[in-house]
Amino acid sequence: MTDVRCVARGEDELGEGPAWSSAEGRVYWFDIQGRRLNWLEPDGGERGSHDLAVRASVAVPCLKGGLILVTEAGLGRFDTRSGTLEIEASMDLGDGFRTNDGKIDIAGRIWWSSMDDDGGKRPGKLFRTDPDGRTQVVLEDIHIANTVSCSPQGDAYYFADSTKRTIWRFPLSEAGDLGERSVFATTQDGHGAPDGSAVDAEGHLWNAQWGAWRIVRYAPDGTINRIIPMPVGQPSSCAFGGPDLATLYVTSAREGLSRTDLEAQPLAGSLFAIEPGVRGLALPAFSGRLTP
Repeated sequence: MTDVRCVARGEDELGEGPAWSSAEGRVYWFDIQGRRLNWLEPDGGERGSHDLAVRASVAVPCLKGGLILVTEAGLGRFDTRSGTLEIEASMDLGDGFRTNDGKIDIAGRIWWSSMDDDGGKRPGKLFRTDPDGRTQVVLEDIHIANTVSCSPQGDAYYFADSTKRTIWRFPLSEAGDLGERSVFATTQDGHGAPDGSAVDAEGHLWNAQWGAWRIVRYAPDGTINRIIPMPVGQPSSCAFGGPDLATLYVTSAREGLSRTDLEAQPLAGSLFAIEPGVRGLALPAFSGRLTP
């Protein structure tokens, strides 16, 4: 059995968006509904948080320092020393919409999504922000966008709509264009819904499965390679971190859980760490600008 450690006990209503900053030696993650950006320094065990004026869900380390945050108000630069956020690329996602999952790919493009905060009832979109600052809609008619991860070679992209319990694989061109999608994996057998993911250096996809109490490692052909049970029912996303990218950090959520549920899973809303025996895919820091 693979050991699952709680490294930051918390009560995140909707823990999401873990990201590793190699420059700072920190893992960052959000409580989206709590409008909070959390951080942990694994080496010394120090931790802290920043209150945000807007809901945010995606953090990408910036080559010049700090983070790029994707928020319901648009994309901005976050100074991790002062705790200040400056929105540089304002976005109107629509009334009642917020951002959800997202990540940088190996070519330095930021992919991010929007969703209806009322459980994804109305369809949202998948966006791509290129290093030259241009942002465009890549996919529409999606309800709860998740996974949003590329292959180590940069020739494939993985994307999930949690409402459809399906992860798709898209061919990906050098310019960042998506080809015709094919089904990569599903949880339609009743094992929760695919949520956030991380790709390892061997090209396997690690997927947090909401409602299923587990993390699943999928081989490049979509077959299940490993299943790691979690002590919480709603693991929400994952990211590799640590100086050698050998630790998988997993966020979780308390959203929608009853008092009885919380008694059965008192660590819900905490951050977990797993040493799975494989390193993560190294992702670049964002080196571009946020406006054309």
